[in-house]
Amino acid sequence: MSDLIQAPEAKDSRRWLALVVMLFAQLMVVLDSTIVNIAMPQAQTALHISDANRQWMLTAYTLTFGGLLLLGGRVADYVGRKRIFLIGLVGFALASALGGLAQNEGMLFGARALQGAFGALLAPASLSLITVTFTDVKERARAFGMLGAISGVGAAIGLVMGGWLTQDFSWRWCLFVNIIMAAAAFVAAIPLLTESKAHGNTKYDIPGAILATGGLASLVYGFTNAAKTGQGWTSTETLIFLIGGGVMLVAFVLVEGRVANPLLPMRVLWHRNRGGSYASSVLMGAGMMGMFMFFTYYFQQSLGYSPLKTGLLYLPFTGALIVTAGVASTLLPKIGPRALMTYGALVAAGSLFWLADLKLDSSYPAMILPSMLIMAHGMGCVFVPLANTALTGVADHDAGVASAMVNTTQQIGGSLGVALLNTVFTTAFLNYSGSHKASLGAQQAAALGAVHGYNVAFLVSGFLLAGAAAVIFLLIRKDPADSLAAGSGTPANRPMVHVG
Repeated sequence: MSDLIQAPEAKDSRRWLALVVMLFAQLMVVLDSTIVNIAMPQAQTALHISDANRQWMLTAYTLTFGGLLLLGGRVADYVGRKRIFLIGLVGFALASALGGLAQNEGMLFGARALQGAFGALLAPASLSLITVTFTDVKERARAFGMLGAISGVGAAIGLVMGGWLTQDFSWRWCLFVNIIMAAAAFVAAIPLLTESKAHGNTKYDIPGAILATGGLASLVYGFTNAAKTGQGWTSTETLIFLIGGGVMLVAFVLVEGRVANPLLPMRVLWHRNRGGSYASSVLMGAGMMGMFMFFTYYFQQSLGYSPLKTGLLYLPFTGALIVTAGVASTLLPKIGPRALMTYGALVAAGSLFWLADLKLDSSYPAMILPSMLIMAHGMGCVFVPLANTALTGVADHDAGVASAMVNTTQQIGGSLGVALLNTVFTTAFLNYSGSHKASLGAQQAAALGAVHGYNVAFLVSGFLLAGAAAVIFLLIRKDPADSLAAGSGTPANRPMVHVG
């Protein structure tokens, strides 16, 4: 870590106020991942977005955020963490304004992609600023503990705020609210944050960033195209994008193995535990993100619930996830990550298999709430050990990128999963409603067809999580003693971004 500027010996008495600014910015990024979810049905109707394309409201953001996150960490370290933090705030606010003013789907999707790109600058800059601001191990642990709490609570706040803003104002305010938050953070950051940057070798791996993000975007577009009328999985256009995306990702791996300053050093992946952690993270993110999108549409369109009620119905999931994470952290040293993660992934998969039997009039207390609690329990048992196994045996030089890869793989998995599952839903919905229109009538066929689409999508999601369980069981080989020894590798006392 010799390329980090050394922190001043005298501690800045304003460092805790500076932390509030960083946490506020992190809250804005976290809010944006959930607040828009609740507003999707209204935005889709207002801008006449097709079912096949609606997933871009989520994936345009998660793709650029996840795809550029590692590069964003390097840019923040090399250009200056405070400077990039401020640029990220301004860019995020402007992109949010553009999205709030969107007049068509292209304008909204483009704004969401810009939000993701600036979020990829803002998030690692915040994490890196915390790392260099708090040099004391205990203080840094407290700071990252507060960051984790903000991430958990922020997701819940986003769900409720998204419902309230959409219901009482407009879906556009789910984006406009970022302008107010970013402006407040910007004004406070100027006097409170201290600039720092890395020195030495400060070259960027631009080809790697282009290949990774472009390859993922091509795959998502291929998944989306398969759901369009007259296309399908075997259409020429779909195959071009799917094959093209695969080729770009293979090229990314080859480039990363040869460039002097790789965005993702391949040695980080070619470790059994770390590779298994990242692979399972992609699969878990893919299965989980689809659940949230489909429940939003089920609650609002199938059951007729308001946006605010929809947001409130998600709160038990968030609470159960936080509670389970606390319990899992105490169990991890005793039973080890392999057993805990395999159990969690299987439990989460079971909840989705149960949801494959969802009906048009399913009871929230009897079916939906229990499935959410079971899903949260399973996810908590996976994500806590995942943070440890992702850092197994990693050298100090690679600690930042190894930590950031956990978030990156979840975002990438979510992007690919939402696109794939939305195509699965759309195909199942069209097939069902088309074949039952004559016997049931168009309206009833459409209502039942939507639920049938959710059933099929939840079933596929369950298989994705079962696949994650298989990956964990086959690849993770870490005992409780190793877990305790890896305490120095937790995000609380290791840099969270790549510093080259």
